[in-house]
Amino acid sequence: MKMSRMYIRTLRETPAEAVLPSHILMIRTGMIRKLVSGIYGYMPIGKRVLEKVSGIVREEMDSTGAEEILMSALQPAELWQESGRWGAYGPEMWRVRDRNDREFCLGPTHEEIFTDIIRNGVSSYRQLPVTLYQIQTKYRDEARPRFGLMRSREFLMKDAYSFDRDKEGMDESYQAMYDAYSRVFTRVGLTFRAVEADSGAIGGNASHEFTALAENGESSIVYCDHCDMAATDERAELRDDPPSPESEALKELTEVETPGTKTIELVADYLGLDQKQTIKALLYETYDDDGSVNGYVAAFIRGDRQANLVKLVNALDIPEHAIAFADEVKMAEATGCVAGFTGPVGLKNCTIVADTEIVGLKNLCAGANKENYHLLNVNYGRDYTADIVTNFKLIEEGDPCPVCGAPVKFTRGIEVGQVFKLGTKYSAPMGAVYKDENMQEHDIEMGCYGIGVSRTMAAIVEQYHDDDGILWPVPVAPYHVIITVMKIKDEEQMALAERMEKELTAQGIETVVDDRDERPGVKFKDADLIGIPVRITVGRRAEEGVVEYKLRKEADKVELSAEDAVAQAAAYIQSELAAHSHEAVMGK
Repeated sequence: MKMSRMYIRTLRETPAEAVLPSHILMIRTGMIRKLVSGIYGYMPIGKRVLEKVSGIVREEMDSTGAEEILMSALQPAELWQESGRWGAYGPEMWRVRDRNDREFCLGPTHEEIFTDIIRNGVSSYRQLPVTLYQIQTKYRDEARPRFGLMRSREFLMKDAYSFDRDKEGMDESYQAMYDAYSRVFTRVGLTFRAVEADSGAIGGNASHEFTALAENGESSIVYCDHCDMAATDERAELRDDPPSPESEALKELTEVETPGTKTIELVADYLGLDQKQTIKALLYETYDDDGSVNGYVAAFIRGDRQANLVKLVNALDIPEHAIAFADEVKMAEATGCVAGFTGPVGLKNCTIVADTEIVGLKNLCAGANKENYHLLNVNYGRDYTADIVTNFKLIEEGDPCPVCGAPVKFTRGIEVGQVFKLGTKYSAPMGAVYKDENMQEHDIEMGCYGIGVSRTMAAIVEQYHDDDGILWPVPVAPYHVIITVMKIKDEEQMALAERMEKELTAQGIETVVDDRDERPGVKFKDADLIGIPVRITVGRRAEEGVVEYKLRKEADKVELSAEDAVAQAAAYIQSELAAHSHEAVMGK
């Protein structure tokens, strides 16, 4: 392939809207092109990388026995209404109507569609298990699309769905996909961790998130060096401190004046208390599907703790988009709360949620629901109760590991894949059943499994770049070798470059010749920016059959005969491809 005939538009300057290295470099290399906010097209070299990542994903899916199909991105509302998610999914769902006023959505995911396929095509236990997958564009109307392919409104995703007779079969399918995902991310070269995760809008009772470690990642990962615990901060449990001793007497509830103390810090300082002796109030309002307020929530937690909103909405059994901080004036009229001085004693007309920790503690300080007043010696059971008692504390760096008690650490990462045990969340409401040997009907047990293909591409760039550009791992590089011709009008140089290209191509090495009429410095900068693994430079010693050989990831360059350069490049590329093959990764 000659670069003079390729569509490549590299940029020297950093795009104004780009912040993350992956976003900057994929725009500067001309791999992606922004259409509007959160929506990108893939230019030729970007499309090549995307196809290579997709190819590795496809190989690993096929190796599990999963079968590939392709379904429409346009989905009828009726199926989502059957599962109960049409209203629950929230504003990220792109909803449209056809000319007959029938409602559809642009699919953010495909659980309903695949469940519908199986309920109409499977009736007997003999037809199970089945796993189907697709690689297809998904749509989510992100409120704040940013960071290029990391948080976009349109993205390429592999989604798979397993269908089994029983929980044991579902567990086997889940493990097969978990292992396949580990192979995918190993083969593309990512440093990653599989961590316990919240299942979010997808649902189900167990989930693992595959996270590419990166300092710019949006996911916050909690892990322990002393055991195998690793989870997203949304999922990780924080242990309660021990409850107050049984011998500690309940003291008399007392109202005290605390002028101007609207924060935990101020009231604790004013009363000379440790913040652990206080109760923090968090006030929310919840919404119906039409966006109207349907109720209020007062959540109470120990004063020095932070709330985990994901755990809170799970306890309330509502989607995350259906809750927000309350309009305190309106909530005060309905419940008797007072901004900055709200406590659990005497509240009315709201759902009261208490963290498990404060239930076991005695003689705490809380707001008195009266301007400039707090209550001392507040005790659960005697002075107040809660509609829901649940652990919704957010774990923080240095907190005790929920498994072994050692201090936990934090790192950041990019979610590139997630696997879910769905159970009968979709099969039961949608009537996906099978008949056993005795003609008895059973709900099909399901799992679902997603890989962000375009996100994985961005995650690779986050992990593989330097000041000069991208350093693609060989299995996903747009080309394996670039042959840079110093003087394209020199017939000896062009002839040698073309001969080497032909020899490399014959050995399956994807090769591009930079025969553009540009200065050598421009060519070298572009080669480094794009990140092709091997660069061979044909220059002044072409007549002697001598070229310069350099690996993109190394600073050193050497002079070799053209024959040796071809042999060395082919050996290196073939070795790297073999080391990242399905067979090699299976053998590890």
